[in-house]
Amino acid sequence: MKVGKALVYLFLGILFGIILSKSEAISWFRIQEMFRFESFHMYGLIGSAVATGVLCIQVIKRFKVKDIEGNPIVIADKQKGVWRYLLGGTSFGMGWALVGGCTAPMFILIGYGEYSMAIILFFALFGTFIYGKYKHLLPH
Repeated sequence: MKVGKALVYLFLGILFGIILSKSEAISWFRIQEMFRFESFHMYGLIGSAVATGVLCIQVIKRFKVKDIEGNPIVIADKQKGVWRYLLGGTSFGMGWALVGGCTAPMFILIGYGEYSMAIILFFALFGTFIYGKYKHLLPH
């Protein structure tokens, strides 16, 4: 990877972290409010992210946008099935509710000095490793 591309990715990652921090998306209290249905704040953030994603995907598809290296962006169709998304979403949501954060906030909170999140990050990476190791044995 060229240095210029790495700097672009680094800048975008820092910008994303600042946006999540300033919008309070990394706040354990905001996440708990969401899961207790006490506040619309996180639902509004998630809804705006979904709307932005839908808009961006439509732009990519309609205008045949290319990636940073000039290759066409190919978006594969999603596999159909209720159970895979129901079980995956439920397990993700339970972990999110218990921990008070998902992937990006883990890194941001470690940067803020919440070093206990490093334990959670370790087990998230460990779980990803185990899934990759045994993926071929699981129904897909």
